[in-house]
Amino acid sequence: MEHKQIIAKDVDTGLRLDKYLTEQLVPFSRSRIQMLFAKGAITVNGKLGKANYKVKNDDVIEVMIEDEQEANAQPEAMDLDIVYEDEDVIVINKPKGMVVHPSPGNEAHTLVNGLLYHCKDLSGINGVLRPGIVHRIDKDTSGLLVAAKNDRAHQLLAEQLKDKTMNRRYYALVHGVMPHDHGTIDAPIGRDEKDRQKMAVTAHNSKPAITHFQVIERFAQHTLLECRLETGRTHQIRVHLQYIKFPIVGDPKYGRRKTEMSGGQLLHAHQLTFVHPTSQASMTFEAPLPPQFASVLDELRKREG
Repeated sequence: MEHKQIIAKDVDTGLRLDKYLTEQLVPFSRSRIQMLFAKGAITVNGKLGKANYKVKNDDVIEVMIEDEQEANAQPEAMDLDIVYEDEDVIVINKPKGMVVHPSPGNEAHTLVNGLLYHCKDLSGINGVLRPGIVHRIDKDTSGLLVAAKNDRAHQLLAEQLKDKTMNRRYYALVHGVMPHDHGTIDAPIGRDEKDRQKMAVTAHNSKPAITHFQVIERFAQHTLLECRLETGRTHQIRVHLQYIKFPIVGDPKYGRRKTEMSGGQLLHAHQLTFVHPTSQASMTFEAPLPPQFASVLDELRKREG
């Protein structure tokens, strides 16, 4: 564990703490600094630091940095479900239970390890632990994501995420019977102040988050939804559906503690649309429901058939 102390000097009025630290902790990326905030590893004058805090001259900023396990992610042979691949991009159907990229405690057996073995080369924009990763899906969520093989492709795909032209659709089985055929959840998401491992709908230190949903099928006590992400906040669909009192079946973090269903977290990224960075063609990919998810739906239909 490394301890850094920075005493702010000659600070521009109104400079945010996250931006200030990006300048002070070269070559740390902004995403890594945000991770330090999320872990509560940054304090200002002895108090927990917030990313949007306005730095003042003579502030004492302390940063606790875990020892670098950021040894380069190692290539690892694994059976990847490759939906599409060319010299710029690779689209993967990720199984439930697979972590997307290495992190402390999950250094191996991640999607990145498998991609490095298969592709040999990936974009370097996100550093040595997240090469090629343009967007993520949670460990317990199955389905589609696209990775970039070079920096140019990565930048163009990231721009589509930013301007909301990359279309990502998910199937979610939720507790409760949704009364509306479709709707939009527009509620900002930020770190849960009571539990730093969770996200929550909150007005404090949050970012805008928008999820659109459409009812696909109703059951006696459950509803199958298709959700479309307009923004891409951490755990967004899971948090939003919990917020409106329709939590995802099997969600270990935001769902109900007791449930009779046995399919695990029933959230699946089934459709992905983006513009190819070189050909400029619009490309749409689909991934069928995984067997566990499909079997739960079949069981619900049999009960009510």
